[in-house]
Amino acid sequence: MNRFLISLFAAVASLSLAAADKSIVLIAGTPSHAPGDHEFRAGSILLAGCLNRIPGIHATVVSNGWPADTSVLKTADAVVVFANGGTAHPAIKPDRLKLMNELSAKGVGIGAAHYGVEVPAGDPGFAMLDWTGGYFEMFWSVNPTWTAKFESLPVHPVTRGVKPFTIHDEWYYHMRFAPERKGVTPILSVVPPLSTLDRGNGPHNGNPFVRASVAKGEPQPLMWTYDRPNGGRGFGFTGGHYHKNWGDENFRKVFLNALLWIAQVEVPKDGVVSTVTQEELRANQDPK
Repeated sequence: MNRFLISLFAAVASLSLAAADKSIVLIAGTPSHAPGDHEFRAGSILLAGCLNRIPGIHATVVSNGWPADTSVLKTADAVVVFANGGTAHPAIKPDRLKLMNELSAKGVGIGAAHYGVEVPAGDPGFAMLDWTGGYFEMFWSVNPTWTAKFESLPVHPVTRGVKPFTIHDEWYYHMRFAPERKGVTPILSVVPPLSTLDRGNGPHNGNPFVRASVAKGEPQPLMWTYDRPNGGRGFGFTGGHYHKNWGDENFRKVFLNALLWIAQVEVPKDGVVSTVTQEELRANQDPK
């Protein structure tokens, strides 16, 4: 009888652990830009490797854009797009928007990183607002390359264990956010220097709206989280142009924390602890 009870308890414990397991899918875009830039696949593999060291977390990387078999998305607790954006964004075709909207409606977490935060205005823009609370809109947002200094961080599960840091990246800002920013929490915010607008006006360079905002000294969210009305979660992260930046502990940690958070996983009090070697950073980069 005792052996039976022990086996029964072990089986129940095993089922409980299985029920708690979380699936996180990273959609990595096709090769883009110069070597070391927009290393969507290498970055996703690196981050997935960090997540897969956490018991109960199963991170999967889909390489080269939208998965041929979408069942991997239908069983996910969180989906993150790290890929080219604009008209090349992997999730904006009508059938794909429909699937992502269905995932969002049932509470699946959705995140977007770097160029993946940019989609065309209209249906894709409205969808992105629903999924993540914000997006890069042409002739409204800008994509300068500059050094951002994050001197203070809000109290939020995504910032656990993250220390103030400074890093050079192509930090997009002046996002189009959900009305009144309801549900949106800025995570990484700074006041950009005026030098970030020295390229003149254009679809990505500048416009009167962003110039007025920067002139007023308004802090710009470069990363944010979103609490959807239905209880689902999302986030946007505008950095990630330079692959080497994943080697920075705080840059990496705030992103890994966000991946857990949108999957409805309790973020550890010290955040996701991970180490990355130079060899690991060099691995899996696209031939360019």
